[in-house]
Amino acid sequence: MNICIYGASSDRLEGIFFDAAGKLGELIAESGNTVVFGGGQTGLMGACARGVHKIGGKIIGIAPKFFDEPGILDQNCSEFLFTDTMRERKQLMEDKSDAFIALPGGIGSYEELFEILTLKQLGKHAKPIALLNTDNYYLPLFAMLENTVARGFMSERCLSLFKLCATPEDALAHVLTDRTEAANLQYGLLDYNK
Repeated sequence: MNICIYGASSDRLEGIFFDAAGKLGELIAESGNTVVFGGGQTGLMGACARGVHKIGGKIIGIAPKFFDEPGILDQNCSEFLFTDTMRERKQLMEDKSDAFIALPGGIGSYEELFEILTLKQLGKHAKPIALLNTDNYYLPLFAMLENTVARGFMSERCLSLFKLCATPEDALAHVLTDRTEAANLQYGLLDYNK
């Protein structure tokens, strides 16, 4: 299985976030699965990729050509794919992946996460999505989504588009086992508005 990882590119983070990202990479490699990610060598993306590399697992990096500068891209990828634009990068990451795990991140990670959630809501895919909630990072976001439901802007069913996971083990277990919907779904518009 190819598992797409979204996450921070910043190195100015607490160690607990790097530890969890690295552990996730190790677990993915140990389970015989492949990481698909944005190709960066820094931040949580880089930590996850280093975890995969440490175990000898497979890593597919995807990035626009303008990121190909010294010190930016991970040099240990098994395969590296270049795109012309960020939009093409996201599309290729989606196409190459069977599941998604969002590590803590900033607006770029949020943008990627919300796009893949929206596509799932619209029935364009049924791939599992996990949010790795290291140090309760995603609790404020989850509270915002609960408020969105409470105020009538979103169906409560939308909260089932993803799973909030406390540990790397939980996140990996979710994406490896949540395949029932994907197997049964006939692609088309899902009614998440009820």
